Amino acid sequence: MRPPLLYRCYVAATSILVPFASWWTLRKLRRAGVPALRAFEKLGHASEVRRGSGPLIWFHAASVGESLSVLALITRMGQMLPRAQFLITSGTATSAELVARRMPPRCLHQFAPLDAPGPMKRFLKHWRPDAAVFVESEIWPQMLRRTRAHGTPMALVNARISAGSRKAWAKRPVTARYLFDVFDLILTQNETMAETMIALNAPTERVASGFNLKSLSDPLPVDDHTVADMRGTLNGRPVWVAASTHPGEEEIILDVHARLLRKHPDLCLILAPRHPDRSSAVADIITKADLSFTTRSEGDTATAQVFLADTLGELGNWYALAPFVFLGGSLHPIGGHNPFEVAQSGAMVLSGSHVANFAETFDEMAAAGAAIMVADAKALETQIDGLLNDPKRCSAGQQSARRFAESKSDALDNIAERLIHALKLESEAQ
Repeated sequence: MRPPLLYRCYVAATSILVPFASWWTLRKLRRAGVPALRAFEKLGHASEVRRGSGPLIWFHAASVGESLSVLALITRMGQMLPRAQFLITSGTATSAELVARRMPPRCLHQFAPLDAPGPMKRFLKHWRPDAAVFVESEIWPQMLRRTRAHGTPMALVNARISAGSRKAWAKRPVTARYLFDVFDLILTQNETMAETMIALNAPTERVASGFNLKSLSDPLPVDDHTVADMRGTLNGRPVWVAASTHPGEEEIILDVHARLLRKHPDLCLILAPRHPDRSSAVADIITKADLSFTTRSEGDTATAQVFLADTLGELGNWYALAPFVFLGGSLHPIGGHNPFEVAQSGAMVLSGSHVANFAETFDEMAAAGAAIMVADAKALETQIDGLLNDPKRCSAGQQSARRFAESKSDALDNIAERLIHALKLESEAQ
């Protein structure tokens, strides 16, 4: 198929703009503490010279959530393909840091190259991927077409197109077909998204409904020493967690906590904002709420009314301490966050109603008694108060969460097998 005019214009534009994009991207990564050698991965210069003798399977994700969502899938594929090597690329310093802490066997991380001719040519020449898997909505035109031109089998997993992107692609059907045609398999998050992809000119025979990979992720890491120390400090105090909160949500949660303290004066709130770099702003909000608090990044422990958990990679510790967890990004139309990670920790989930990113998972969990959806602050207060007053109900919710998490193991095997077949890797699995 001849490249559409829009694609050719895009290639020309990126060739002109790449010096400016390079400067801005490298500067952003360096400010985030990324070493210069690693920052230059954005220009296609590999900082890791190793490229094993076995087949290399490249997974490309955007940022934290998408990167972490594929770790369990990579682990499972690695078990099925004992000679395979894996490469994860992503775009943010935070995703690189978290992936490094949870890296599957035989796996490397690199920053994704800019979607421009030079960086993509250098990247593909060095890594020579035998298969490529793109995650969610990572539709970078040159990355897709140049990888396909290398003869690399390709798949799109956890496919998701936002409402805005849907309208934009619908106006450009020829370009949409040109890009989606590179994939040997498109696995969507649900049936509705499969229908959307087909409507946007994706090849019908290659589109299939799958599962939300974020609902099949590996358990969060837990540091037993940290958890034991926290339990000792709490000394039997009741505790709840509000995790992955966003601006505008902390005020609501702290107001709920202040009201709950009137009935449960020993109650401790572990507050873990979605972005730890907001620590100072969240601390100011706690101060204005007239609540005492201690801060994890300052080496404090949970001796006050609120424990500000402002560090990366420790959510598993906080989930292990609480019988139920409120997930942020759900009191306002943000889309919600991954409830499966909470269920894997054995805690019940509470959430606001704005959970479009995980709608199917929340529906399943609520039906199974593993999650409770709340409409507003008053409903959240009522539900937490009820759980604190009824240990049997709370325990039943925790058991339901564990059962839900255990029930998803077969789905991950199914996705791994479908990818191995679509990417022509069966011979490696023998």
